[in-house]
Amino acid sequence: MRRLRYAAVYNSRILQMLPSSRARWFACLVLLFSQLAFAADWQKPITQLAGKISAATGPGVVALDITNRSSISAADVEVIRRGITTELATAGVRVWQPEQAAATVKVTLSENLDNYVWVAEIQQGTSEPTIAIVSAARPVSVATTQSGPAMALHATPLISQAEPILDVAVLEGTPRRALVLSGSSVTIYVFQDNHGVRAQTLPISHEGPFPRDLRGRIIFRKDHLFDAYLPGTICHSTDAGGLGMTCSHSDDPWPLGIDSGLSAFFAPARNFFTGVLSPGIGKQKSVVPFYSAAGIPKDKYMLWLFSGTDGQLHLLDGINQQTAGRLRWGSDIAGIRAPCRPDWFVLAAPASDEEESLQAFEFPDREPVAVSQKLSISGSLTAFWTQQNGEAAIAVYQSSETGVYEALQLTLTCNQ
Repeated sequence: MRRLRYAAVYNSRILQMLPSSRARWFACLVLLFSQLAFAADWQKPITQLAGKISAATGPGVVALDITNRSSISAADVEVIRRGITTELATAGVRVWQPEQAAATVKVTLSENLDNYVWVAEIQQGTSEPTIAIVSAARPVSVATTQSGPAMALHATPLISQAEPILDVAVLEGTPRRALVLSGSSVTIYVFQDNHGVRAQTLPISHEGPFPRDLRGRIIFRKDHLFDAYLPGTICHSTDAGGLGMTCSHSDDPWPLGIDSGLSAFFAPARNFFTGVLSPGIGKQKSVVPFYSAAGIPKDKYMLWLFSGTDGQLHLLDGINQQTAGRLRWGSDIAGIRAPCRPDWFVLAAPASDEEESLQAFEFPDREPVAVSQKLSISGSLTAFWTQQNGEAAIAVYQSSETGVYEALQLTLTCNQ
């Protein structure tokens, strides 16, 4: 910041010579004006959100809980809490203890790339919760300095090979192994000193040619080692007389990551999912055709995100469908969780004029909030899948320098 220059007027000792009572009065006056400025900045969204809450609950007693997942300071959160409480009282809604309340209001303060986003989840009895959302531009009087990202995104190199890698399944243990799916085989690698050594190759047989932009998925199973999904083809591992594999024509849906039971049908001649879901998300049995999906468990439902072939991110919760039209993400997303947090996060590739990068986001409501640094990759992302336990994701890219396909294992940790 440019340093201000002052004329040589020697008045610095005047404040030191003020009587103590006058000094305290002056400090209180400064604090009062500061708080009034903050209140003015937040008044509009406070009034809007309180109005939506009171319209949903009607006069009565509610319990109010506020969670801050934004860069708003603790002091401002308290200003917002008092403001909402005051506005609700004006509308005949009294904030009191949960055991004496007819409704519970959980307010989440979050932010996206443009605005603050406040979401109120209003629960009355056993009925479906009501959601109220307001947004506000960042107040000019609030400092925008933030601490570093809450999470750290790590990348561990797994396998490099000239043939395109469609997916990788990592089998932890001694020794650690990786199953690498390509268009021609499933290859088993054994790690020695963190270096993958090829141990066995299982060839894939299929009817007719695969599509040019080939995609595939490999999943561990409980009654046999794995299933491999490719367009119009499924392969099952066998263990009769050693590890083997059989492949056959199949139109079965592909699992969509975490153990949620949700699958989707893949277009056999294309590189995307048709949008037909099995068994569906609540009442919703389909979505637009999409490239990838990520599930985020919530308290009472699962929020699913779909990267549509229309370039939009679609959000489904079993009842409602929304579109996050302003996001500039690529076609690949994946869900992930961190051992230090109960939440689930979404890994995505935000659009950039520079080299491609990956970043973690949380969805406290229906707007993403970045929680990690950007992790640059020196090439084009070609595959992106959640590992089954959700504690890691697999990213594959083709190196812009060598043309070789590189598989990475991505994990999240909490910054201290």
